[in-house]
Amino acid sequence: MNAKKRILSGMRPTGPLHLGNFHGALANWIAMQDEFECFFFIADWHALTSDYEDTSSIAGYVEQMVIDWLSVGLSPEKCTLFVQSKVPEHAELYLLLSMITPVPWLERNPTYKDQMVQLKNKDLSTFGFLGYPVLQAADIIIYKARGVPVGIDQVPHVEITREIARRFNNLYGEVFPEPEAILTETPKILGLDRRKMSKSYHNAIYLADSPPDVRRKVMQMITDPQRKRRNDPGDPEICNVFSFHKMYSDKQVIENCARQCQSAEIGCVECKQLMCEGLLRTLEPIHAKQQYYRQNPELVKQIIEQGSSKARKVARQTMDQVRRAIRIDY
Repeated sequence: MNAKKRILSGMRPTGPLHLGNFHGALANWIAMQDEFECFFFIADWHALTSDYEDTSSIAGYVEQMVIDWLSVGLSPEKCTLFVQSKVPEHAELYLLLSMITPVPWLERNPTYKDQMVQLKNKDLSTFGFLGYPVLQAADIIIYKARGVPVGIDQVPHVEITREIARRFNNLYGEVFPEPEAILTETPKILGLDRRKMSKSYHNAIYLADSPPDVRRKVMQMITDPQRKRRNDPGDPEICNVFSFHKMYSDKQVIENCARQCQSAEIGCVECKQLMCEGLLRTLEPIHAKQQYYRQNPELVKQIIEQGSSKARKVARQTMDQVRRAIRIDY
């Protein structure tokens, strides 16, 4: 019997992955795959909650996401990688949980309120958008996951899953463990314009960006806003480029750039160029693996099918228990 604690997490395929996705989630997933029994899934049904009007890009994003996951270091031999829609048991459990979930629980969801404000250009007045926390709960508890790796801002998502699992258990008997939020360190990665790195802000450096694109974007990065001229001393600690140095440059380069920025011995352009070289060294092996998997689409498809088959086997076992508990196993 596998003694490892089972965890689950997922991502919506709404666009290419960027450095913020890597440091905010993937780096933690990679570290966890040796310690936990990990299930990581592509939440393509969740993508429909906000992008239902145009679904033409989802298939391509699903494939690219799997390639990116494999290229940064997730291993199908260490964790289960699968696509949500290939495990239809998620939808069945979602339906059954929706029967017992009070509407006020969904309406008070802080993400629901925030998204309604932020995405005013989209019609989100749908049952699917209101009820996505129920689908999220089904995603988690169908695998009886004990933990969900999240940042502090996502803890409410896990809490409503715990409430739904608790309500099911109270009504029908103990079937589901209540998953716990596993708080993970998520370094704050700002985009080119000093706002949060995001696809919607068009300020991201993507994992699949070519070296020329990476260089071009780095040159666009906003540095110390108080440093107006080349001979003005700068403050590295408020410079976004220096925060990237801390992640991608070696110790000597970091120390030299900090000192030379404060004394105005180095300009922002040269500082960006030095940082970019460290960033490109980090991306180089990722780009090589991306190219390998793009040239071997059948291998990518096989990994998806095998992972989804493994996930579905677990989901089917859970649904057998659920049907017995509700007494609809006739």
